[in-house]
Amino acid sequence: MAQIFVTDRAGTTHDLEARAGLSVMEIIREGRLDELLALCGGACSCATCHVHVAEPDLARTGTATPDELDLLDSSDHFTPASRLSCQIPFTDALDGLRVTIAPED
Repeated sequence: MAQIFVTDRAGTTHDLEARAGLSVMEIIREGRLDELLALCGGACSCATCHVHVAEPDLARTGTATPDELDLLDSSDHFTPASRLSCQIPFTDALDGLRVTIAPED
């Protein structure tokens, strides 16, 4: 099975099983990492699933949409590696993806 590696705000990295067809946000929530709030449930209407994608993985996750960038731009922790995890569809090509949960705004 595929996996992703998620670093929480305390710096602990979690190895999570991942399935194609889910978003990265859904995988993190299924992995019971409660600090990723994802209040809108994946509707791209909040920024509470903000993650930083590891530099080597940025190209694999694609580019953020204008709506996603508008939400991320309001974060004090926005970086070029910022993405909303609800907007990253997981495919087998993302096996081994590394993300860090962004600090809470």
